[in-house]
This record gives sequence, structure tokens and C-alpha cells, in this order.
Amino acid sequence: MRIFIAGAGEVGTHLAKLFVHSDHEVILMDEDESKLQQMESHFDLMIKKGCMTSLHDLSEADVSSADLFIAVPPYPDMSVLACILAKKLGAKTTISRVNTLEYLQPDKQQLFRQLGVDEIIYPEQLGAKEAVDSLKLVGVRQLFKSSDGNLVLALIKVRDNAPIIGKPFAEISSLRKENYNIVAINRGDETIIPHGNDCLLHEDLAYFVTTNENLEQVISDAGKEQHDVNNVMIIGGSRIGMQIARAIEHNYNVKLIEKDRETSEMLANELENTLVINGDARNLDLLREEGIEKMDALIAVSDNSEINILACQLAKKIGILKTVADVENLDYIPLAEGIGIGTLINKKLIAASYIYRYTLNAHVAYVKCLTSTNAEMLELVAQPDSKITRAKIKDLDLPKDMNIGGVVRGNETFIATGHTQIEPYDKVVIFAMQSSIKRIEKLFV
Repeated sequence: MRIFIAGAGEVGTHLAKLFVHSDHEVILMDEDESKLQQMESHFDLMIKKGCMTSLHDLSEADVSSADLFIAVPPYPDMSVLACILAKKLGAKTTISRVNTLEYLQPDKQQLFRQLGVDEIIYPEQLGAKEAVDSLKLVGVRQLFKSSDGNLVLALIKVRDNAPIIGKPFAEISSLRKENYNIVAINRGDETIIPHGNDCLLHEDLAYFVTTNENLEQVISDAGKEQHDVNNVMIIGGSRIGMQIARAIEHNYNVKLIEKDRETSEMLANELENTLVINGDARNLDLLREEGIEKMDALIAVSDNSEINILACQLAKKIGILKTVADVENLDYIPLAEGIGIGTLINKKLIAASYIYRYTLNAHVAYVKCLTSTNAEMLELVAQPDSKITRAKIKDLDLPKDMNIGGVVRGNETFIATGHTQIEPYDKVVIFAMQSSIKRIEKLFV
């Protein structure tokens, strides 16, 4: 696939790296030649210096040959205009990243499609949803649901009090085969796709695929206890912070701390049931005055990743059970995981997840690029006579670096075992390393 990325900022360069590793032809365009040259020196891609809203520059870059055009500049009006022009010049599919909720209104999206913008993505809204969902389960670091919500991928740090610690996966599977599958383990810097003789160790990050009904069993088996969340402190009145506060302020007691006075006043006027405090979250005395010790959860979503990590680390030390951090610097994610920060949000990976499904040939219902590992959760739809439907799972020659977690068949949902026979039009939840994605695609088409 020929993928044209307009904008060599953090999101654009991350997408370029992702698609290059997936063997796509990638063209990266920006007005800053130094950014382009830096990417070209490290990755096998084409660069084009130019303005994404210039018809001349887009034509010179041969945007008409693009199978997928992605506009990710810092300004939403530029992003939308670039997609409109690219579509008029012949790009097959266009995706615009914006930073305003107004563009997501149903009537506005229909208008944009008529103009030539096929999809609009607002990562801050998706990140806010992840943060809100994480409050429902204290012991779970990340929770992602399949397209219809029936299958769940839960990331949990397993402690030595867990009843499944040290047991071979074959034994766990025989006991819990109808309840859940452990599809991957993150151990230090290594991602392990487990098989029958592997075991969980203390402080492993384990990915469980289960159903909503069996999620409580998963949490118990991982050695965790569930706690109610009532009091929530949000640090940072960014767009994502405002989205989170607006979503939870009628269900929780919410305090929001924002450093900028003008932003604080705007938030106080916009939010109905959130106590907005103008102050610096780095001030420990301020946090204590505002009752941080009484909080059940802390969500740090300021524009500074370091502040977010430190705030969550402080919250953990004083006994707050649930912490959520917006960590935009990808290099900081292993650090945040290593020091026990709870749920991590990264808007680059959120954008990549949404866009990535457009690059796959298989029928894709859902893709999630995960923060803790170089792997993805995919939900693929099996097509008639595809290889995945021709034998039971145990008899298929599947890549070693993938696991099938569960299957949705009509109104029926079940955990996959070696004896499961996948049928046409089943939705299949898979956990896979990036290196095996292309091979997996061929199984489903």
C-alpha cells in the first residue's frame, strides 16, 4: 500500500515508523527539511519537502497515487484542508487528525465526507474514554473491549499472591479454559507469547482475554482485589483533562488542578460539577491542602509527561490505588511501567490504532496498538474458505508469535481453545507481535 503522511511531527513520524516496519511504501511530507532528513537517514521511506495545503506541492509529490492519505499537522483546519485537496487530486482514502470535538458531530462528519475527508480522528477524546473506563476496575492497568464489547483484553500486573503464579499455562488452561486465555506476558523489556510450558512470574504484566462475565474471576486469579472509586483528582486542564472531567463529574467527586489561571477560569465556567483549582500540581503542599490523601484515583493529564509520571508516583506512595498518566514521550513508557504507574495513555498510539486498520487487507473490526509492548490486539472477521476456517486451531500452522484469545459468533461469545473450529464470519480476537501481522492477514482472506 502507498501511504502518504502529511506532517512530520510526533504523530506523523510515529505512524511512518509503524508503516515502514509493516512493509508499506511510505511518503512523508513536511515543510521542515531537517525533520524529513532525520527520518530518511534512519528509515526506508520517501520524503517530500512541501506544504500540505499547496495544490502545487501535493501534485509534485504525486499524492494522486496515494492509497491512504493521512494529515497530522498541529492545526485542525490545515489537516482538513489537506485531506480535501488530496482527495480532489485522486487519493483513495483520507484521514484527518483534529483537536476539536465540534468536528465529530454526526452532521459535521457527513459534511466532511462530502468534501473529501473520509475519516476524522480526535485522539484526545479516545484517550479520555480510556481514562474513564479505567476507573471502573482498580486492579486492571488497561482494559480494551472488542467491537461489540463482548470480549475483553485486560492487562494486569500479577503478584506472588496470585493462585496462578508458577503454574504451567497448560494447567491453567485446563482449569479455566472457558473463563479466559492468557495471550501474552510482558516481562521486563521482553514480550512473550506463552505456550503450554510457560509460567507466570511475580510482577509479570499479563494480558488476559476474557468475557465480561468472567472478568471478576480474572482479577481474583491475578491476586487482585476490586475497590470502589468515589473521589478523583485530575491534574491538568488540557483538552483531554476537560473531556475526562466532563465525562465523570456527575458520577464521582472530582477536583481538577490547572496551573494556568485563564484556563482554570474557562474550565470553571464549562464544567458543571467539578471543583477547579488554579495551582501548580508540583506543589506538594497544595496537593495535601486539596486532600490528595483522600483520593481513590489520580489522573495526571497535563501537557508534561514528566509531571504526570511524578504525580502518579507520589500518589502510589501515599496509597492511592488507581493512577492514570498521559505519557506522550514513548521513551518514557518503559520507565513508567517499571516504577508501577497504573494506566498509561499515549495519544500517538491511540491515533495509530485507529489508522492502522486501514492498512490491513483482512476484514478488520478493531485494532489496538498497546503501550506496554510491541504487539497489537486485532479483531479480524474470518471470510468463507479462508485458511483459518479449514481446521481446528490446534491443527492449523499458526505463527508462533500470536495467540487467539476468543471468538464472537453471532450472539455467542466464547474463549478459544485448541479444539475451537473457527467458522466464516466469526470475529476472532488475536494478540500478535507486529512481525506476524502480514502472515495473520493471509489466514483470514
